[in-house]
Amino acid sequence: MMDIRPISAPPGSSITFDQFMASLREPGSAAPIVSARRFGEALHIDLQTLAQQAHVHRNTLSRQPGAESVQRFLRDALRAIRAATDISGDVAQALFWYRNEPLSVFDYKTAEQLVSDGRTDDLLRYISSLEAGAAG
Repeated sequence: MMDIRPISAPPGSSITFDQFMASLREPGSAAPIVSARRFGEALHIDLQTLAQQAHVHRNTLSRQPGAESVQRFLRDALRAIRAATDISGDVAQALFWYRNEPLSVFDYKTAEQLVSDGRTDDLLRYISSLEAGAAG
C-alpha cells in the first residue's frame, strides 16, 4: 500500500483528506495552487508520467505549475480521490484504488485513466452510485 503519510506522522498512522490536501500546496507560492510535484510524489508518479496524464509538456509542470490545464487535471484527480476517500474513509486506500482498481463498467480502466481521459464526471457518478448502493 502507498505510504502518503507526512514525514512527521508516526508509522501506521493515517491522515485525513484535509491533511492530504494541505500537503499538496505549492511550497513558497502565494497562489492557491496544487503542487504537481507533491501530487506525483504522493501517488508515486514521476513527472513525465504525470505530464502525459494531464496532456501537457513535461516542462509545463515545473515551469508553469499554475497553468490552468495542469491545475484542472489535478483538481479533477483530487475530486475523484476525495469521493473515494468519502466512501472508504481512508486516503491511502483511496489512492491505491484510484491508481490500480480496474473498473469493469469502464472497460476495466482505472480511475486514474478515466481522469486522464477527461471522464471525471462519469467516474464521480459511478462513485456516487456505489455510495448509494446502486452498483457493486
